Amino acid sequence: MTVGRLSRLRALAHAEWRHLTTFKSTDRRWQMPACAALASGLPILIGAAFDHLDYGLAASLGGMVFLYTPKTQLSHRMIQLMACAFAMSACYTLGLLSHFAPYLAAPALTFIAILVTMVCRFYALGPPGSLFFIMAASIGVFSSVEPLQVPRQVGLLTMGALLACGIAFFYSLYVLRLEEPQPAALPAPTFDFVIFDSVVIGLFVGASLAIAQALHMERAYWAPVSCLAVIQEASMRAVWTKQLHRIAGTGVGLLLAWTFLMLPFEKWSVSAMMITLAFVVETLVVRHYAMAVIFITPLTILLAEGGGLGHGSPAALLEARFFDTLLGALVGLAGGVCLHSPRFRAVLGAQVFRLVPSRIRR
Repeated sequence: MTVGRLSRLRALAHAEWRHLTTFKSTDRRWQMPACAALASGLPILIGAAFDHLDYGLAASLGGMVFLYTPKTQLSHRMIQLMACAFAMSACYTLGLLSHFAPYLAAPALTFIAILVTMVCRFYALGPPGSLFFIMAASIGVFSSVEPLQVPRQVGLLTMGALLACGIAFFYSLYVLRLEEPQPAALPAPTFDFVIFDSVVIGLFVGASLAIAQALHMERAYWAPVSCLAVIQEASMRAVWTKQLHRIAGTGVGLLLAWTFLMLPFEKWSVSAMMITLAFVVETLVVRHYAMAVIFITPLTILLAEGGGLGHGSPAALLEARFFDTLLGALVGLAGGVCLHSPRFRAVLGAQVFRLVPSRIRR
């Protein structure tokens, strides 16, 4: 190997290491992670108090709506949050209904991902974008419920979302005394950003679930969630870094989850862990994604599997989570390559453009 090539490899390795280890600065106040932890943790405490932890976990998923609180004036905040609460309930409902027709799960999730991503981009919904809507739909697809239990599950999630809206209201009353609201102006929508990107993202999200099902992977709902988390980044550099963060953070996070699962497992310890993890995640996610994923991993395992933990092998659960995440991240990386390829956009974009009515193009 020549000296020049060796120096280039060292420079490349140094650049990758810098991208992986850089902590970002943020102006996020500590009250925001605290209220986010309360929005997702209070339903679990209520469920534990009534000895129905599974009810609390379903409602806790709706509490994730709090994360969509914008920095705008109060009236706009509440309208956006109520719209997000409805959207999450709708996505969860469609996911639950898809559970009874497994062969329709991937097409249904593709449709949901396309539609939700379009709406999020058209209305300039900030991070986490369409992620939690797709997570709700994915968890719904693989929920073990009977047909007559669907209204109950949807009602629980909706109540959790409404509780999150209430917490966001009082949080906004406080925080708007400390900082000026930002304008709620919407950018001019474009065909590429709103329609074409959403179609490609939805197709790859659906493909990740279809591949996971074809491989008979357990708990395949993590594949589309990981795929979406990676593919929706704004640049190829960001996509590459995000998938590395996702895989590395998940690997370390599974070790942390293993430690948690070895502890005595009862309803109050689940509640305390969920609240603590939610606070840590929302504190770290705007600073370093891989560090946040370390704690996101046990948090989401408790959120999706908390009601059934203690009845199976933790090793099988953690192994399934890692391979589902790995598959989703790799499919998301492939989707990111396509999204940021000028040739791909020129060829497929022209085909999608022909399918869109002329009124919508403008």
